Amino acid sequence: MERLHIVFLGPVNSGKSTLVNLLCGQEVSLVSPVPGTTTDPVRKVAELPGLGPCVLIDTAGYDDSSALGAERLRLTESAIDSAHIAVLLGSISESLEARLSEKGVPVVHYSGEGTEWLLERLVEAAKNLPQEGFLTGNLVGKGSQVLLVMPQDSEAPKGRLILPQVNVIRELLDRGCIPHCCTAESLPDAIKGLAGAPDLVITDSQVFKTVAETIPADWPLTSFSVLLACAKGDAAAFLEGARAIDALRPGDKVLIAEACTHVPASEDIGRVKIPALLKKKVGDLTVDVAAGNDFPADLSPYRLIIHCGACVASSALVRSRIRKASAAGVPITNYGLAIAFLQGILPRIVLP
Repeated sequence: MERLHIVFLGPVNSGKSTLVNLLCGQEVSLVSPVPGTTTDPVRKVAELPGLGPCVLIDTAGYDDSSALGAERLRLTESAIDSAHIAVLLGSISESLEARLSEKGVPVVHYSGEGTEWLLERLVEAAKNLPQEGFLTGNLVGKGSQVLLVMPQDSEAPKGRLILPQVNVIRELLDRGCIPHCCTAESLPDAIKGLAGAPDLVITDSQVFKTVAETIPADWPLTSFSVLLACAKGDAAAFLEGARAIDALRPGDKVLIAEACTHVPASEDIGRVKIPALLKKKVGDLTVDVAAGNDFPADLSPYRLIIHCGACVASSALVRSRIRKASAAGVPITNYGLAIAFLQGILPRIVLP
């Protein structure tokens, strides 16, 4: 879920693509003496010694003077938003330097010392990064009984569980907890099968209200999306953003920000269910959607941003977007907390 994102930056033909290929041990990026061979950022998942699972991001040269040079620079700056570490080959532009400084991204300067040298420097840089804690925080401990409510609708991939469910189940097992899994439909039977009250109930946000109405009021309740919000973003900012829904008025604009690029289905939570809940409460609203790496440079038209759980995005990307929202004076929340507020159950939700 939280791979280390390493972005490679430098002028055109400075060797960024060659270096990425050497680290991966395969041809990931096209290498050519022709200036501007790398256009859009190229991402490659790789398992690197001492670092584990990483995402290497090869970018276009910042000094690309072609007709599309400005657009390529914009995409390179966007790639920095998801980066934990930057590798610089040669000098970089003032705008890129400012972006790295603003985000506090550690920088490794590379001048051809070799991949072994670079890996040692990357390992050192990674040691100084903030360490990610447990998704479930202090809500559970060894021996805790945890009830997981996981809808298996058209949004759930056939034969698989969605990533947040997999990660939470694995974490609970690693922590010595005892997870009990069910769907919303089988929740009443699952409750009957428990020996006593669970220490925590974790549900998919889209069935928050159903679960809240089914379980006793004193059972601690949260969602996979809320756990991700706390782990990858800023729980306090997201909580404040959820409460800002009360200030929305007819005619306002709301941005739904999705970190992935899935093809939406009829039951889509971000494009269908949340907009329907917002319009039911507020009235006529304009709801825009930004997917994947797209995120508006100008946030001033919006009165609220609602971000997805970011299960496939880096914490660096989520926190970068929170900073942008704060700088623009726009409240930001996430799917789970927004749904909890809109369904009147936010006071019941526990945060890690």
